[in-house]
Amino acid sequence: METVEQLVSFQHIHVQLNGGAPWGFTLKGGLEHGEPLIITKIEEGGKAAQCKKLRVGDELVNINSSALYGSRQEALILIKGSYRVLRIQIFAGEIQSFQ
Repeated sequence: METVEQLVSFQHIHVQLNGGAPWGFTLKGGLEHGEPLIITKIEEGGKAAQCKKLRVGDELVNINSSALYGSRQEALILIKGSYRVLRIQIFAGEIQSFQ
């Protein structure tokens, strides 16, 4: 019987989206819900999908060089305040399978 082991590695990824809103992703969670801020949807053909770095399940940790304290409302204010460029940092996990 063959076994497959999985290794999950996490990394911080910097992403820059250009051109102004809509940015093409949806968030859920936050301190209000006792959860981290997680990307739950990436709009097909949107700016977030075009950058090819963002994935559903990534955790948002920084917006425009401002560290987030976990509030969804705070994140939305910072995102909506981005005029032509949105710079975000995410904490992403990647599953690697090996035998």
